[in-house]
Amino acid sequence: MKNITMKPESYRMAQASSSVLAPAHCLALLAEGKTEKGDALKTARIAGILAAKRTDELIPLCHPLPIHAAEVTFELLTDRVVIHATVETIAATGVEMEALTAASLAALTIYDMLKPHCSAHELSIAACQLDLKTGGKSSFSRKLHRKIAAAVIVLSDRVAAGKKTDTAGQSIVSCLEETGFSPIHYQIIADDSEILKQLITQLTSRYACIITVGGTGIGQRDITVETVQPLLQQELHGLMEAARAFGQKRTPYAALSRGVAGFIDQALLLTLPGSRRGASETMAAILPALIHIFAVRGNLPHGGDYQ
Repeated sequence: MKNITMKPESYRMAQASSSVLAPAHCLALLAEGKTEKGDALKTARIAGILAAKRTDELIPLCHPLPIHAAEVTFELLTDRVVIHATVETIAATGVEMEALTAASLAALTIYDMLKPHCSAHELSIAACQLDLKTGGKSSFSRKLHRKIAAAVIVLSDRVAAGKKTDTAGQSIVSCLEETGFSPIHYQIIADDSEILKQLITQLTSRYACIITVGGTGIGQRDITVETVQPLLQQELHGLMEAARAFGQKRTPYAALSRGVAGFIDQALLLTLPGSRRGASETMAAILPALIHIFAVRGNLPHGGDYQ
């Protein structure tokens, strides 16, 4: 089963269709609701909806999902009945298989209820396919459309003194590289408010995105938030609210993060936790929003040969 623990939940919808080819007198029975076993379309609708809700039990490795809406409708044509299935959820993965399963099981139900009324060669199921999906990667990109300059500042007395290896900052650098940020400035400093303030002042004119890693907790040396927040000219409270909500589902300690985010001139500044897991979870939660910010905002600062 694919690991989706680091994927944020989002609204997702999928539509699928299938067709049952049948002779004209069988299609008339469907329209009248008078097959030998009863109303085939009403029965097939319920079968399709139930199938969507139990897809994880039918198909190996499918994730169990909360199905918030499912509907199956029918279109009677001259030689077939076309089945349309729509499934909706708010989850970390999509509902394509649920929609396809709904369309398939509805088709099988119709086939079963029509087979007493014609010979086997007159019935067939065709063209079960996915027609539409929204949500996830198809709607919320995790890749930049152009290169954006970024800077990662790691704040840690122990890392700066060479007593500990930085893993959190390096994980953020890797994430930014995969997303398409370039060039990326990486620097380690001690938990010092004045040094951090001076460094941010230097970087804001050259880098469109500045990410600090560390110093967002409640320790005596956690000075990042107190240093950064007065510098922000336009705060984006929702980014860190989303990160804390995402993290809270994975560890109760996420509630202790005091991270802030916002703009200093044209540069976006984000403050991430100092643990590798906390930093990675924060990026997983806000990355789609981060991409969207740079998709709609122009006049960005740059560094090096950034164009």
